[in-house]
Amino acid sequence: MSVIAILGAGPGMGLAIAKIFGAHGYRVALLSRDPAKQEPLVSELAGHGIISAAFRADARDHGSVASGLAAVNERLGAIDVLEFSPADRRRPLPSATALTHENVRVWIDLYVHGAVAAVNQVLPDMLAKGSGTILFTTSASSVYPVARFGAAGAAMAWLRNWAHALHAAVAPRGVQVGHVAIGALRPGALSDAIAPLYWDLHTHRHAVEKVFLLDVADWLPEQTQPSRLVPATKGLSPR
Repeated sequence: MSVIAILGAGPGMGLAIAKIFGAHGYRVALLSRDPAKQEPLVSELAGHGIISAAFRADARDHGSVASGLAAVNERLGAIDVLEFSPADRRRPLPSATALTHENVRVWIDLYVHGAVAAVNQVLPDMLAKGSGTILFTTSASSVYPVARFGAAGAAMAWLRNWAHALHAAVAPRGVQVGHVAIGALRPGALSDAIAPLYWDLHTHRHAVEKVFLLDVADWLPEQTQPSRLVPATKGLSPR
């Protein structure tokens, strides 16, 4: 049975992604700083007939990322899909005019070093097998910079850049890399509409990126004409 590991799992997007992959027969590993908080999700997934388990991994603690993913491999089996979507609402969001070494570093540690640690843990096995998928999640500020997300957006833009470069490097060897950029202030409320994009990137392996925008005016200048936006479901308003 295939396994998806969701690093940064929560009751919104993480749970919705787990349900999408679980419905296709995947076992689900939910990784977060506090695995005890994932137990209600494990119970909910079990109600849908989905096998899952919670594990500890903090994206800013490279050792815990490695040990958490190793524990997934030992308990559920080899990881076929890694989804990386950490979030930390405790951290300030300095604007583009208020950056310091320290407030930039915390976001680089989360989105850059955390992603590198996670990928380094799973990629060698995927390349050896000639199969696997790595999916990254960021906000839409990684694609369309927004001044108020100066530090976080820049770190996520690095991750997006790496996703494209990594895809180019490993796709010929059977490993898919994809990126989902979400432009919505409360993406958890839209998780059921957004989660299918991850399955689409996993199964349609020619695509690298999906961009989902809800409040277009919050992310794009009036004259911008985005080319990769995902059609919204009824009631949403992407361009």
